[in-house]
Amino acid sequence: MRTTDSRHDFPIAPNLLERNFIATAPNQIWLADITYVETDQDWLYLATVMDLYSRKIVGWAMADHLRAELPLAALPWPLQHSGLAPA
Repeated sequence: MRTTDSRHDFPIAPNLLERNFIATAPNQIWLADITYVETDQDWLYLATVMDLYSRKIVGWAMADHLRAELPLAALPWPLQHSGLAPA
């Protein structure tokens, strides 16, 4: 199963951390990742958001696709519960 195709002309997102994985308080740095999980019926994709300071998963979403809305769906809960989003 191929999940990445780097042969394109789209811009590459900047590496804002530049390998500096140090957080001194909660909600300074969130990391995101997507993985796939095999089920009895098919593959599902799991997007997670982790707080680097606590190393806790603060948001997640699961879907049967890899479209942009999957990682975006993992953000509302941590945004609402971190005090970072407007009420």
